[in-house]
Amino acid sequence: MYELDNDLKLRERAATAFPSGVYGHQASASVSPKHPQFFARGEGCRLWDTDGNEYIDFMCGYGTNLLGYRHAKVDEAAARQQAILDCATGPTPLMVELAEAFKSNVAHADWAMFAKNGTDATTICLMTARAQTKRNTIVLAEGAYHGASAWCTPGPAGVTTGDRANQVTYHYNDVDSLREAVEQAGDDLAGILVSPFKHDVFVDQEWPTEEFAQAARGLCDDKDAALILDDVRCAFRFTLGSTWETVGVLPDLCAMSKSVANGYALAVITGNDRFREGASEIYTTGSFWFAAVSFAASLATIEAVREEGAIEAIKVAGDALRKGLDEQARAHGFSLRQSGPPQMPLVLFDDDDTWEKNNFFVAAAVERGVYLHPWHNMFVCAAHSEADIAEALARTEGAFAATKEQ
Repeated sequence: MYELDNDLKLRERAATAFPSGVYGHQASASVSPKHPQFFARGEGCRLWDTDGNEYIDFMCGYGTNLLGYRHAKVDEAAARQQAILDCATGPTPLMVELAEAFKSNVAHADWAMFAKNGTDATTICLMTARAQTKRNTIVLAEGAYHGASAWCTPGPAGVTTGDRANQVTYHYNDVDSLREAVEQAGDDLAGILVSPFKHDVFVDQEWPTEEFAQAARGLCDDKDAALILDDVRCAFRFTLGSTWETVGVLPDLCAMSKSVANGYALAVITGNDRFREGASEIYTTGSFWFAAVSFAASLATIEAVREEGAIEAIKVAGDALRKGLDEQARAHGFSLRQSGPPQMPLVLFDDDDTWEKNNFFVAAAVERGVYLHPWHNMFVCAAHSEADIAEALARTEGAFAATKEQ
């Protein structure tokens, strides 16, 4: 089994270097003692921690790894641009080129804007909707994650009642609940914020029903409000357009990030001409938002997705992982609930209200070199080859056996 000697020493240093150790969603303390906190290098779908232990990674940098760590085409494009210019007094022409690429690829997009993080993008979408409609209220799903700013962070510390003002919640995929929330917003409805699918933590994931997606679009049309798609987590894993193109519904505004530059920091906001004026009126900026290296990486990512058939490869790998885990679980007498699309799976055990089986199994898998997450949706990348999936399943076989014996 893996040892984490160097990792534990780094955690001790981190405990005083930061307020209370590594923070945010990458804090391994929130997962299990078996999960390493620090990594030294990556290649393809694999990571190595600071003790030299190797992992087949199914978190993929929490979604930032789309094509594989250290993808040659993307990294070479970034390096070429880094050698010339990155942050400067103004942007390079790559900013225009990338905006035009998103306009070409995203069905609803008449314009694009850029930032660095998913929270930047969702916040800009809300600001744009409010500026355009001259209204305040945003309708959003109960329990959905849209970032870590005060208006949306899941933690209550440091957040005021005013930070959460002008919000009404609904239950995802519940059309009646959505209609009630819109009715409660009344004449002040600026927009409806939706995730491509329900990917909340700790609960089964849900793909949107056609009725729900069409209702959200119809309500926004009826109320002259913005349909805002938070595509930060899903972008490029299903299509190079917005993910709801796969269900036949186009948003007015869309926030993308994570995988759009295969790990280089970039967020993208796309919108249609109805909201062009609102987007032009808001003031939002950042000194690093115009940096050219991420633009070069994103252009290379888009090319690679097409050339390498990445979207289909991710689906094939995800299907194989799902099938293999289900067969192993049944062979060991377990019943799994695998929800969400196979590209972004969540794996839970039936009859496990205390999470005892799930937590033990995930920790046992990590000890055997398969990096899984017990309660957050995972990610499959295009670098997960057939051989990688087979090797991962050979390792999880031991994790199921250990779970049965506990």
